[in-house]
Amino acid sequence: MSANVQLGIAQAIGAASTWGLKHVFHRPAANFPGKAGLYADPHLIADLRPRISTGVVAVVGTNGKTTVTNLIADALEAAGKKVVCNRTGANLDSGVATALMHEKDAEWGVFECDELWLARIAPQLQPDYVLLLNLFRDQLDRVGEIALIQESIANALSACPETTLVYNADDPLCQAISERAGNASIPFGIAEDMGLSQNTVSDTGMCQRCDAQLDYTWRQYGQLGNYTCPQCGFSRSNPAYAASDIRATSEGTQLALRGGTVDLRLYESFSGTYMVYNVLAAYAATDLCEVPFAAFEHAVHEFDPQNGRLQRYEIDGTDVLLNLAKNPTGFNQNLKIVMSDHGPKAVAFYINDKEADGHDVSWLWDVDFQELADADGLVAFAGGIRRNDMQVRLKHAGIEAQLVEGARDFLEKARTASPDATCYLIANYTALPAVKAELDELNETGGALGSARFAGASEPAFGGGLDESRPYEGFSTSNAKLKIVHLYPTLLNLYGDGGNVTVLANRARWRGMDAEVERVDLGQDIDLSNADIVFLGGGPDREQRIASRELLAQAGALRNYVEDDGVLLAICGGYQILGREWIMDGQSVPGLGIIGVVTKRADGNAHNRLVGNIALQSALANTPVIGYENHAGRTYLDATCKPFGQVAGRHGHGNNDSDGADGVLYRNVVGTYLHGPLLAKNPEIADYLIERALERQAAKTGTTAPPLPPLDDTIEREANAFMRGKLGLRLE
Repeated sequence: MSANVQLGIAQAIGAASTWGLKHVFHRPAANFPGKAGLYADPHLIADLRPRISTGVVAVVGTNGKTTVTNLIADALEAAGKKVVCNRTGANLDSGVATALMHEKDAEWGVFECDELWLARIAPQLQPDYVLLLNLFRDQLDRVGEIALIQESIANALSACPETTLVYNADDPLCQAISERAGNASIPFGIAEDMGLSQNTVSDTGMCQRCDAQLDYTWRQYGQLGNYTCPQCGFSRSNPAYAASDIRATSEGTQLALRGGTVDLRLYESFSGTYMVYNVLAAYAATDLCEVPFAAFEHAVHEFDPQNGRLQRYEIDGTDVLLNLAKNPTGFNQNLKIVMSDHGPKAVAFYINDKEADGHDVSWLWDVDFQELADADGLVAFAGGIRRNDMQVRLKHAGIEAQLVEGARDFLEKARTASPDATCYLIANYTALPAVKAELDELNETGGALGSARFAGASEPAFGGGLDESRPYEGFSTSNAKLKIVHLYPTLLNLYGDGGNVTVLANRARWRGMDAEVERVDLGQDIDLSNADIVFLGGGPDREQRIASRELLAQAGALRNYVEDDGVLLAICGGYQILGREWIMDGQSVPGLGIIGVVTKRADGNAHNRLVGNIALQSALANTPVIGYENHAGRTYLDATCKPFGQVAGRHGHGNNDSDGADGVLYRNVVGTYLHGPLLAKNPEIADYLIERALERQAAKTGTTAPPLPPLDDTIEREANAFMRGKLGLRLE
């Protein structure tokens, strides 16, 4: 079949499906026409590319794609240009193809592109500019580690040698792509320290060339800032487009933009520091497209996409702000917006776990929700499919959250709890449309809000939550001390597993214990002489490689601790390295040899991963242990070791493809592939570790450790039960 015939069939299918979706099913035609068209003509994007006469901008990055894409399109249209754009954020090849099919001709194409799909889209589109905004961890179960995304984007650029890369030089992950790709490149960045408080977790602090630790003159948020490597000289390029003189006020943000000879001030009304980067990126792209600054300024001032991103409402006298957040960095920036409000405030977090969100919600434990704990006049709520997980996460941040069904339910309960509060609704990707639709309906109909009773909502207890109905014969843990050693938290922090340390410390403190957390970072000696519990997590390949060198050099201290019945929890990569052999950079390498396990590659294929929700029957818990696995290695136990648990039900793999078991139990070591983090929905396992630590203390002093007083684990049990139901397990 000829190319022209294929194109004709694709266009006919696209036109028919567009008409049917709009007029019969009353649904937006953002993806399906292009998907069907690509089936008929795999080269559809390339065949339709001639419809664009002047140039193409492809926008890629983890956060901000939809906002920046729409800003660029608006500015071009303000300058009198005809634009084709996938404005709704349909950013796979099907979305780009649909946008092209719906426009007969245009001067400019502006397309949002998914990070991993750029490699499919760019070779056909051959964009004049690829605008790279940032790279943060996001949907690890779907897209994998950031290194894979970097590789994919670099490969996309190599297939487009005439494309110019316009990139955020403040992000070392983007800087590394610019060096690797070899395309002409133009950096942008913020020219000054914005003086922002830093979050707990950053997606990298390591050099992208030599694995040394980066030095920062200043850091904006995440890994963004002014950095240099003291060892090899890898550093932030001097921005060709820069934002400076940044002043945040209650009425918006003021910044100066300089690009070439441009030196003008722009006043914009967006909330959030991250919008400085979005505006700067859009400005760089539009300036390269020769858009007059006045047209760009007009587009910014008039920007109102009504797509749920920083969308404001006034509903029955209540001020409401809706925004998207889908990963730790995006969430942390949303929290800063909430915290900048000095009046009473109510915030609801809506979390789904559908395919587009990522099924694993472990990342919630990398969000600094504890920043909200001390906020005056704040009430919190949890909604969405995974609202139980959100409620548990907030509990461990010191925040009591009520469950809500949707936007109206939240607004009515918020009005009951705090009548004068500004309401913030923060939703992840698939949760956003339903919340927005409900707000839109309330806004259009002028719906009146009533008062909602908190019927049926669980009320978690903090500061202990002891069951007062049971006698303990005078037993008290108020004099007990627990030292938890967290090994390399800045390196081994990929799946929110540091939350296990938070859970252990909280469950000890709620019982009146003095729980101390000691962090051992890169370059520090491991001293376990006074340790009661040690935690070792997993990380990205680069960071795991660095941590392994440190661990191998100090293996004796960890081995002696384990053989002295020290309590150790190891997750994923941390579990693997304890064995005789494990996988690093896709190759088998010696491990610490502390436990009798070996980890091998799966049939020589490093991309063959075991991923998904999992439940275990474990001797350490009466309730099935719930978690999420995401690993390429296959682990096998010696006869000297027992598994942590047997896979329950039809979901989950565990150690390998055949054993039907996960993890290891050796002395007081628990190793497992379960993220979640493990202890959040499995408090019995947390208490097992604390009990073993107290028993070890007692044995050393010749005393007897009494049993732990129980805590109110209602919401943890509800979160566990929800996932058991989701996995088709019986609920006792």
